[in-house]
Amino acid sequence: MSDSQKESAAKAALDYIEPGEVLGVGTGSTVNFFIDGLAAMCGKIDAAVSSSEASTQRLSEIGIRVVDLNASGPLRLYVDGADEATRQKSLIKGGGGALTGEKIIAQCSETFVCILDSSKVVDRLGQFPLPVEVIPMARSMVARELVRLGGMPEWRQDFVTDHGNVILDVHNLDILNPHEMERTLNAIPGVVTVGLFAQRGADVLLVGGEHEVEVLE
Repeated sequence: MSDSQKESAAKAALDYIEPGEVLGVGTGSTVNFFIDGLAAMCGKIDAAVSSSEASTQRLSEIGIRVVDLNASGPLRLYVDGADEATRQKSLIKGGGGALTGEKIIAQCSETFVCILDSSKVVDRLGQFPLPVEVIPMARSMVARELVRLGGMPEWRQDFVTDHGNVILDVHNLDILNPHEMERTLNAIPGVVTVGLFAQRGADVLLVGGEHEVEVLE
């Protein structure tokens, strides 16, 4: 991966912002470049809705007001990164542990622009372990169900999500049909959400490359 590729994708996303709007902002290393770019636009956007405490802090530090999604209502634009993406714009997200907030904001947004470097674009999802956020009391039961589905779950120890839950990172899942896999995993009791973004995938991928940003719409 390349920081220059991440930064170029993040800068390209700034062009999607409209003056005076409330903007949805995700989490992660590529999004951090996007937030840095927002510093010059503090007076041009009204506020931001953030998917994580980490991004909330970073936005506040550069002078952008952060509001609650319940107060903002539906959003026009959400900008976030991904751990993996296909050219059909299905994603794996949640490496930073903010998948529940990210999924909620994505669902509430008219346009989801995903920013990433070229190393994250894959033919099939699943090389990156799939994060599954789980209510703590259900961790072992959910892990057994994930094994039954062919995965190898690993408890992300010493990590608690912003919502007080734990994460199982699932290795070796064969994600041939991301939409179906997302539905199956979400139906397991105790699962809060899964890091598959297929039913509500990205609308636009901005892929930072060596010389230019590729736009996939």
